[in-house]
Amino acid sequence: MRTDVTFTSNGLKIAGHLYLPDGIAAAANTNPTPAPAVVVGHPGTGVKEQAAGLYASRLAEAGFIALAFDAAYQGESEGEPRGLEDPAQRVEDLKSAVSFLTTRPEVGPNRIGVLGICASGGYSLAAAATDHRVRAVATVSGVDIARQFKVGADGTQDPAVFQGMLDAAAAARTADARGEGVQSFGLFPATAEEAALGGQHVFEGWEYYATPRAGHPRSAKTLTWSSVDRIATFDAFATVSLIAPRPLLLIVGRNAVTSWMGVQAFQNAGGPKELHWIDGASHVDLYDKDEYVTPAVAKLAEFYTANLAA
Repeated sequence: MRTDVTFTSNGLKIAGHLYLPDGIAAAANTNPTPAPAVVVGHPGTGVKEQAAGLYASRLAEAGFIALAFDAAYQGESEGEPRGLEDPAQRVEDLKSAVSFLTTRPEVGPNRIGVLGICASGGYSLAAAATDHRVRAVATVSGVDIARQFKVGADGTQDPAVFQGMLDAAAAARTADARGEGVQSFGLFPATAEEAALGGQHVFEGWEYYATPRAGHPRSAKTLTWSSVDRIATFDAFATVSLIAPRPLLLIVGRNAVTSWMGVQAFQNAGGPKELHWIDGASHVDLYDKDEYVTPAVAKLAEFYTANLAA
């Protein structure tokens, strides 16, 4: 059963979908036995109706309460300017989602885990590092958004590209101060041909977000330029060692150009930890392709069952 819910993060109303397993849904108003729950964070430009919702619903089918939500400034959640990507706020959103779950009678407050997909993978590591209410943390196609902007999805981008983006971000702040309004930049190419020129990762992102495959009217198609200098100072892996001794699972597609970031996070982490490869999967394949999502969810269910026990 899926229920619309809201909670507050830094004074902003966050829109979420709470997924309850059938048995728990039936007992929701009759003093239920507290159950394990998982907060699910969406990719950087996603919304709760896309990959996060898919994983949340599949985890609910496996017996877990799951909460997917829209980040502040995006989707149905509050926050101006629209399309702002603020890593500090994204980390706070995850912690606030945990806070929300602790208030639910269905949820065991000491049985809460976090799952971050893509950029939320990095945000989840940062959130869990300093929030001891998170008993177990997992990522799927997890990345550090700052590394991706600075050196590209595959780690080979010319550093001058990001310096140019910082120049543009500075100019955009000046334009806004002069009353010219918030400045934004587009995230996806206009056509399949243009997307193909950007390589595997660009094309897959375009295909997922900008076509009927998974496109959603509320998913972010632009970000504000003021997002860029906020992203620049973030480091998702800086505090990953603080997660230990709580368990960490990183699920990575064997064919993902971003897999090096999963490896780096794993190397920085303490233990217990596991780097789990999904053969044949690219980064975006793990968002929605059943032949890859199914084994990923099975691994997640095994992980959370073992580590969110009463």
